[in-house]
Amino acid sequence: MVVPLVLAACSKPQPAPARPVTTTTGTQQQTSTVAKPPASPVPAADGKCPYLENGFVAQANGQRVSKVKISTDKPHPACFFYRADGKIQLTAQVFVGEPAAAKALVDQAAPVATSDPAKLSTGWTGGSLSSKTGAVFAVAKEGTAVVISTNQEQTIKAKRVAEQAIAALNL
Repeated sequence: MVVPLVLAACSKPQPAPARPVTTTTGTQQQTSTVAKPPASPVPAADGKCPYLENGFVAQANGQRVSKVKISTDKPHPACFFYRADGKIQLTAQVFVGEPAAAKALVDQAAPVATSDPAKLSTGWTGGSLSSKTGAVFAVAKEGTAVVISTNQEQTIKAKRVAEQAIAALNL
């Protein structure tokens, strides 16, 4: 510390380097043009899905439900339905929040560029996608999104489950 003081005393004062300064006023607001989807749900506890019955899921997806786990998401937990070998066979996620976040969640699950358009008669729109590892049906309406993923290749199975969840929750 002594050396800088000595040098400072021997040289002409130099102006401090310019630093970018960000200021905001009450009328300025920074906004993001890209909405982020909510975090992916995580199974937190064993429990009953409040909007889908085990028997309906077993019939719609074609596999017996051995157990169900739910997430801590509010107001509607995500539901994870397991098959007999302990692997997840179907996941149901219901998001309620900002319309842009709901749309972002649907686009993350079934990207517009690579999925088939999905539409329900009650005004829900989104996408459906099938692969060798399973299918997804994801739709949004205003600030609500419903995303169903299944280990089955047929998107119709996921669509039926989405319709049931929407009806059960009166969405």
